[in-house]
Amino acid sequence: QVQLVESGGGLVQPGGSLKLSCAASERVFSVHAAGWYRQAPGKQRELVASVTSGVSPNYADSVKGRFTISINNAENTVYLQMDSLKPEDTAVYYCNANLRLTILTPLRSYWGQGTQVTVSS
Repeated sequence: QVQLVESGGGLVQPGGSLKLSCAASERVFSVHAAGWYRQAPGKQRELVASVTSGVSPNYADSVKGRFTISINNAENTVYLQMDSLKPEDTAVYYCNANLRLTILTPLRSYWGQGTQVTVSS
């Protein structure tokens, strides 16, 4: 069964950068759309960035100008480049992607397992 595998989280100082990856565990026909969510302790999960293939991405106001979401269909991978990180960016980050497993199958939504991002000095 296809899974989304996240990587790239960790501890970084304020002002630093991290790049999160979210890769399909098996080769799929396409990644149609994707989003990155985050959940901080005691808070609800929020959408921080989303993109659909061929369409301009959308960002939460809190990350606009600092985060960049992208889809690499050749690698079946979704990325989130995070720059100028702030302590308030600390959270568990989850990816969600709509995958088409083969040319004949419908789109289906998948979630990653989450990766911890901690911004602290």
